[in-house]
Amino acid sequence: MIYTVTFNPSLDYIVSVEDFKLGLTNRTSSELMLPGGKGINVSTVLMNLGIESTALGFIAGFTGAEVVRRLEEMGVRNGFISLEEGFTRINLKLKSIDGTEINGQGPVISGEKLAQLMKQLDQLGEGDVLFLSGSIPASMPDDAYQKIMEMLDGRGVLISVDATKDLLLNVLGLRPFLIKPNNHELGEIFGVELRTREEVVPYGRKLQEMGAQNVLISMAGEGAVLIAADGKIFGAPAPKGTLVNGVGAGDSMVAGFMAGWMEKQDYEYAFHMGIAAGSASAFSDHLATRVEIEDVYKRVRSERLQ
Repeated sequence: MIYTVTFNPSLDYIVSVEDFKLGLTNRTSSELMLPGGKGINVSTVLMNLGIESTALGFIAGFTGAEVVRRLEEMGVRNGFISLEEGFTRINLKLKSIDGTEINGQGPVISGEKLAQLMKQLDQLGEGDVLFLSGSIPASMPDDAYQKIMEMLDGRGVLISVDATKDLLLNVLGLRPFLIKPNNHELGEIFGVELRTREEVVPYGRKLQEMGAQNVLISMAGEGAVLIAADGKIFGAPAPKGTLVNGVGAGDSMVAGFMAGWMEKQDYEYAFHMGIAAGSASAFSDHLATRVEIEDVYKRVRSERLQ
């Protein structure tokens, strides 16, 4: 079974406003509402590839109910825990002003509810796949990922971690199957600026030496690098296409890589699938469909860096 965890999901209200003006009433020219959050994005792309998953995490209020309704409508199984107080956040994303968004806080998660999630995860075992993605809400202990991985250590669960800085560094000793920093996050960890595929390799290898099995480094227009568990290192330029929406591209890359690995247990193929899924989402208004991913996959070209 495949599981994704989204501690702080959202309803993403995505709008375009022509000629936006501060201090005045602005009217939308387009609008869309989607369930959001990094783990949910992974579940969505997996579903688009025909792979079922169960979405775990916490939801609250009428917005949480709508997140669940929309996920179930897409075919994603609901494993969310309901909170009695608060409401799942709404994130406003203004498409017409690149990168402009207002993100809500989300509800408070009690120790009792976190224990309920841990009990769900305690059922995982050999052959299961778990995606831990995104930040941890302020109401939760900042070692939540570490506690989850300690509980599952030695059970044969393939765990993908897409997180930043200390949240990532603290779990490396527990040997996650996959981590996916981007080049800026990787540079921040080691206090350097990384711009080219060749430059990220020694720092990605350091993360591997610290415990990560596979290190997948996304680099936007520069492409991506995979430092694989079998010692091979692959690099690939970004496939050609028009950037439409970068939101969810990294989550799509993680989903594509794991989907490719589960299909063939081949690192190069998984790498190509990751690039194809991430790029296809970046070239689309929404998260990539199977047809879009397959189309971009044909244009992916990689080389052995080492």
